[in-house]
Amino acid sequence: MVDAASRNLTRTTVQKAAVVVALAFLAVGVLGFIPGITTNYDTMMFGGHHSDAKLLGLFQVSILHNVVHLLFGIAGLLLARSVAGARNYLIGGGIIYLVLWVYGLVIDHASAANFVPLNTADNWLHLLLGLAMVLLGVVLSRRPVGARGSAR
Repeated sequence: MVDAASRNLTRTTVQKAAVVVALAFLAVGVLGFIPGITTNYDTMMFGGHHSDAKLLGLFQVSILHNVVHLLFGIAGLLLARSVAGARNYLIGGGIIYLVLWVYGLVIDHASAANFVPLNTADNWLHLLLGLAMVLLGVVLSRRPVGARGSAR
Protein backbone atom coordinates (compact mmCIF):
# COMPACT_ATOMS: atom_id res chain seq x y z
CA MET A 1 0.00 0.00 0.00
CA VAL A 2 1.33 3.43 -0.96
CA ASP A 3 1.11 6.06 1.75
CA ALA A 4 0.34 9.76 1.24
CA ALA A 5 3.97 10.82 1.66
CA SER A 6 5.08 8.48 -1.13
CA ARG A 7 2.35 9.73 -3.46
CA ASN A 8 3.37 13.34 -2.79
CA LEU A 9 6.97 12.56 -3.73
CA THR A 10 5.91 11.08 -7.06
CA ARG A 11 3.66 13.99 -8.05
CA THR A 12 4.88 16.24 -10.80
CA THR A 13 5.01 19.99 -10.44
CA VAL A 14 1.86 20.43 -12.53
CA GLN A 15 0.02 17.97 -10.29
CA LYS A 16 1.18 19.79 -7.16
CA ALA A 17 0.07 23.12 -8.66
CA ALA A 18 -3.36 21.66 -9.48
CA VAL A 19 -3.71 20.42 -5.89
CA VAL A 20 -2.80 23.86 -4.50
CA VAL A 21 -5.31 25.57 -6.80
CA ALA A 22 -7.99 23.00 -5.93
CA LEU A 23 -7.39 23.45 -2.20
CA ALA A 24 -7.67 27.23 -2.64
CA PHE A 25 -11.05 26.78 -4.34
CA LEU A 26 -12.20 24.47 -1.54
CA ALA A 27 -11.10 27.01 1.07
CA VAL A 28 -12.91 29.85 -0.71
CA GLY A 29 -16.04 27.71 -1.00
CA VAL A 30 -16.03 26.94 2.72
CA LEU A 31 -15.14 30.51 3.75
CA GLY A 32 -18.07 31.80 1.72
CA PHE A 33 -20.38 30.03 4.18
CA ILE A 34 -18.80 31.50 7.33
CA PRO A 35 -20.50 34.58 8.81
CA GLY A 36 -17.97 37.28 9.62
CA ILE A 37 -15.58 36.20 6.90
CA THR A 38 -18.54 36.72 4.59
CA THR A 39 -20.14 40.09 5.34
CA ASN A 40 -23.89 40.62 5.04
CA TYR A 41 -24.20 36.88 5.47
CA ASP A 42 -27.89 37.17 6.31
CA THR A 43 -28.61 38.52 2.81
CA MET A 44 -27.07 35.52 1.03
CA MET A 45 -29.41 33.99 -1.49
CA PHE A 46 -29.15 30.81 -3.54
CA GLY A 47 -28.22 32.76 -6.66
CA GLY A 48 -28.86 36.00 -8.46
CA HIS A 49 -27.64 39.54 -8.12
CA HIS A 50 -29.80 40.29 -5.06
CA SER A 51 -27.34 38.60 -2.72
CA ASP A 52 -25.38 41.29 -0.88
CA ALA A 53 -23.14 38.76 0.88
CA LYS A 54 -19.46 39.44 0.22
CA LEU A 55 -16.52 37.19 0.93
CA LEU A 56 -13.93 39.28 2.81
CA GLY A 57 -16.30 42.23 2.30
CA LEU A 58 -15.22 42.42 -1.34
CA PHE A 59 -16.30 39.49 -3.53
CA GLN A 60 -20.05 39.05 -4.05
CA VAL A 61 -21.12 35.48 -3.25
CA SER A 62 -24.22 33.35 -3.11
CA ILE A 63 -24.91 29.75 -2.16
CA LEU A 64 -24.53 28.81 -5.84
CA HIS A 65 -21.23 30.70 -6.09
CA ASN A 66 -19.85 28.91 -3.01
CA VAL A 67 -21.04 25.49 -4.20
CA VAL A 68 -19.38 26.06 -7.58
CA HIS A 69 -16.09 26.84 -5.80
CA LEU A 70 -16.41 23.64 -3.77
CA LEU A 71 -17.17 21.53 -6.86
CA PHE A 72 -14.31 23.16 -8.75
CA GLY A 73 -11.98 22.26 -5.87
CA ILE A 74 -13.16 18.65 -5.75
CA ALA A 75 -12.75 18.33 -9.52
CA GLY A 76 -9.22 19.67 -9.21
CA LEU A 77 -8.25 17.15 -6.54
CA LEU A 78 -9.62 14.31 -8.63
CA LEU A 79 -7.99 15.49 -11.85
CA ALA A 80 -4.64 16.14 -10.14
CA ARG A 81 -4.19 12.39 -9.76
CA SER A 82 -2.70 12.31 -13.27
CA VAL A 83 -0.40 14.65 -15.14
CA ALA A 84 -2.84 15.00 -18.05
CA GLY A 85 -5.74 15.59 -15.67
CA ALA A 86 -3.81 18.25 -13.74
CA ARG A 87 -2.81 20.00 -16.96
CA ASN A 88 -6.37 19.87 -18.29
CA TYR A 89 -7.77 21.14 -14.98
CA LEU A 90 -5.45 24.12 -14.92
CA ILE A 91 -5.77 25.04 -18.59
CA GLY A 92 -9.47 24.19 -18.96
CA GLY A 93 -10.35 25.75 -15.62
CA GLY A 94 -8.35 28.83 -16.53
CA ILE A 95 -10.25 29.15 -19.79
CA ILE A 96 -13.53 28.82 -17.89
CA TYR A 97 -12.47 31.65 -15.60
CA LEU A 98 -11.44 33.82 -18.56
CA VAL A 99 -14.86 33.22 -20.14
CA LEU A 100 -16.47 34.09 -16.81
CA TRP A 101 -14.41 37.30 -16.73
CA VAL A 102 -15.69 38.31 -20.17
CA TYR A 103 -19.23 37.36 -19.14
CA GLY A 104 -18.93 39.51 -16.03
CA LEU A 105 -17.75 42.46 -18.12
CA VAL A 106 -20.58 42.33 -20.65
CA ILE A 107 -23.61 41.63 -18.45
CA ASP A 108 -25.50 44.21 -16.46
CA HIS A 109 -24.68 43.39 -12.84
CA ALA A 110 -28.18 44.46 -11.79
CA SER A 111 -29.91 42.13 -14.24
CA ALA A 112 -31.16 38.55 -13.98
CA ALA A 113 -28.23 37.55 -16.23
CA ASN A 114 -26.00 38.03 -13.18
CA PHE A 115 -27.17 34.73 -11.70
CA VAL A 116 -23.85 33.66 -10.13
CA PRO A 117 -23.58 36.66 -8.84
CA LEU A 118 -20.56 38.69 -9.94
CA ASN A 119 -19.28 42.14 -9.11
CA THR A 120 -16.30 44.16 -10.37
CA ALA A 121 -13.93 42.62 -7.81
CA ASP A 122 -15.02 39.13 -8.90
CA ASN A 123 -14.45 40.03 -12.54
CA TRP A 124 -10.85 41.10 -12.07
CA LEU A 125 -10.12 38.17 -9.78
CA HIS A 126 -11.46 35.87 -12.51
CA LEU A 127 -9.09 37.46 -15.02
CA LEU A 128 -6.10 36.92 -12.72
CA LEU A 129 -7.16 33.37 -11.84
CA GLY A 130 -7.77 32.46 -15.45
CA LEU A 131 -4.42 33.78 -16.64
CA ALA A 132 -2.54 32.19 -13.72
CA MET A 133 -4.18 28.79 -14.17
CA VAL A 134 -3.56 28.67 -17.93
CA LEU A 135 0.03 29.80 -17.42
CA LEU A 136 0.62 27.17 -14.72
CA GLY A 137 -0.91 24.44 -16.85
CA VAL A 138 1.16 25.32 -19.91
CA VAL A 139 4.48 26.11 -18.28
CA LEU A 140 4.51 23.33 -15.70
CA SER A 141 3.55 20.60 -18.15
CA ARG A 142 6.19 21.43 -20.73
CA ARG A 143 8.72 18.69 -21.22
CA PRO A 144 12.40 19.63 -20.98
CA VAL A 145 14.19 19.95 -24.33
CA GLY A 146 16.20 16.76 -23.71
CA ALA A 147 13.02 14.75 -23.02
CA ARG A 148 11.31 15.58 -26.31
CA GLY A 149 13.22 13.03 -28.36
CA SER A 150 15.26 13.62 -31.44
CA ALA A 151 13.96 14.44 -34.89
CA ARG A 152 16.05 11.71 -36.57
